[in-house]
Amino acid sequence: MEEAPVEEKKEEIPTEATYSDFAKLELKVGLVKSAEILEKSEKLLRLTVDFGTEERQVLSGIRKFYSPEDVVGKKFVFVTNLQRRKIMGLESQAMIMAAEDENGIVLLQPEKDITPGSKVC
Repeated sequence: MEEAPVEEKKEEIPTEATYSDFAKLELKVGLVKSAEILEKSEKLLRLTVDFGTEERQVLSGIRKFYSPEDVVGKKFVFVTNLQRRKIMGLESQAMIMAAEDENGIVLLQPEKDITPGSKVC
C-alpha cells in the first residue's frame, strides 16, 4: 500500500511594508510600574506603564511566560499609537513588543538604560 505524500507547510511571505507604513508606528520605551494577574483570564497581565509624560494601562497575553514579578521595574519596547482596544471590559492603551520561537516569547528590552518615553528609531 502506497503512503500518501506529506504536505509541506509553506511559510507565508508577509506583504512588504513601505517606509511610510513603518513610520506610522510609534515605538517607545516604557517602564512597567505595576503588573497584576487578571483572575478571569489565563493569559492576561494588566500592566501600568510609565512613558515619561504619562502612564498607560496595557493588557498583554504574556502570563504563560511572565509573572508580575518578572516585569515590574523593567523597561520594554511598546507600540503606543495602536487603536485602543477593550479586552474583558478594560482598555488596553499600547502593546508590548516580543519575539517568539518554539520556546515561547521574549519581551524586547533596551540594551542599556534609557529614559522612559524614549522613541525607538
